[in-house]
Amino acid sequence: MEINDLTPAELRVWRAFATGTEVDFREGTEQEEGPGRTLRAQVLRALLLNGPREDGEIAALKVRGARVTGVLDLRYATVDSVLHLTHCRFEDAPDFVGAQLRYLSLRDSELPGLSVTRARIDGSVRLTRCRFSGPVRLDGAQIAGVLFLDQAEVAAGDSVRPALQLNQVSVDDDLCARGLRARGRIRLEGATVAGSLDLEDADLRNPGGNVIDAEALEVGANVLGRRLRADGRIDMRGARVPGRVDLLRTTLSNPGGTALRASSCVIGELWLRGGSPIVGRLNLRRSQIEQLDLEPEMLPDEVRLLDLTYTFLTPHEPVERRLPMLLRDGDTYDPHGYEQLTTSYLRTGDDHAARLVQLAKQRRHRTTLPWYGRMWGHVQDATVGYGFRPLRALGWLLSLLAVGSVAFALHAPPPLKADEAPQFNPVFYTLDLLLPVISFGQEPAFAPRGGQQALAYVLVLTGWILATTVIAGVTRTVNRQ
Repeated sequence: MEINDLTPAELRVWRAFATGTEVDFREGTEQEEGPGRTLRAQVLRALLLNGPREDGEIAALKVRGARVTGVLDLRYATVDSVLHLTHCRFEDAPDFVGAQLRYLSLRDSELPGLSVTRARIDGSVRLTRCRFSGPVRLDGAQIAGVLFLDQAEVAAGDSVRPALQLNQVSVDDDLCARGLRARGRIRLEGATVAGSLDLEDADLRNPGGNVIDAEALEVGANVLGRRLRADGRIDMRGARVPGRVDLLRTTLSNPGGTALRASSCVIGELWLRGGSPIVGRLNLRRSQIEQLDLEPEMLPDEVRLLDLTYTFLTPHEPVERRLPMLLRDGDTYDPHGYEQLTTSYLRTGDDHAARLVQLAKQRRHRTTLPWYGRMWGHVQDATVGYGFRPLRALGWLLSLLAVGSVAFALHAPPPLKADEAPQFNPVFYTLDLLLPVISFGQEPAFAPRGGQQALAYVLVLTGWILATTVIAGVTRTVNRQ
């Protein structure tokens, strides 16, 4: 391109390029659509690929407030100059597919879209406060610095094209997207972020569909989502986050579907509290979480916890507030869930709460048994609380001892052999009937008849039931220890 073909605005940019001087068209009096602010994309391309250089100066394209016409096509190009096109308006979506760039900043600009697929950027990419009316693609891009999407607006997603495509992207620093507003799907499958993924105060909407696809996402530090508003499904299946997934004061909604799927994940800490109740299912199946900071009020009506493993469950809540989450996994009986909750209480030294969880586990298991198993379970529950309420067994024994002692004291059973029988003692005779493994020599020496014989049978049967349930409870306690 000849220098004589340039407009006055383009000539200013051309001359400033060699020294890296910034050209700010916002200082002029021309209207935004006027020729004094218009730059042709082909001129900018020519500058970046073969622009003038001066010894001792660092060439850079730094422009503010321009109107760029045509497609800025840098596909598979190698650009060794810094690229700043801020506060600009682009008529067509720039195309940087496969390009190698030093630094890219388009902040505060308006664009119909952007494609940086499989590009390599040696520095950061700054798209802060950009307004995109079309899809943004950074899939497969390699970014050595920070990816900034703070307060950006993307409003172009549909069922076929995601609004923001970041799948397989590699960011060697943070991915900052605070206050991001996206209307459509955000793809993050297989993405790698060496630092933190920051989505605080973001407003993401894709009603009835996936709002974030982040399967197999790997983050080196934290996923920050405080005050996040998500209308649609967040899918983080298989994600790896060694730090925390911070979802304090979030609003998650996907009526009739899954609001948050974090199954098969490995997470250091998951914080879910302070926000409104989740609308839709919460799926944490098969995940490994070091600390689960979960507020019962945020739990939805459906919670999937099958094979979830966690070390600490905070904040410390009464059993009555924790047990309902184990009953919201459909009709599935998951003994592992009860064992996890029991272990978490034992770690805090709350043995009483741990026993109540185990009692609830036995009652839940009882519903899966055939009728005779359920009947036997009711007997164990009523007598000794499946062995977790041993004082109840003592109460039954004392009551039966009192009834038997009074009944046999009023009408002593006749001896089998009067000359060999010991002196009758109604208390020890009743104990002989109640305790199957202890003999005081009373029971074999006397033969009750009629109603006394029926009472003796009841005492023997009840004694065996109490002994069996107590032994079963003690055995479970020893096994847990």
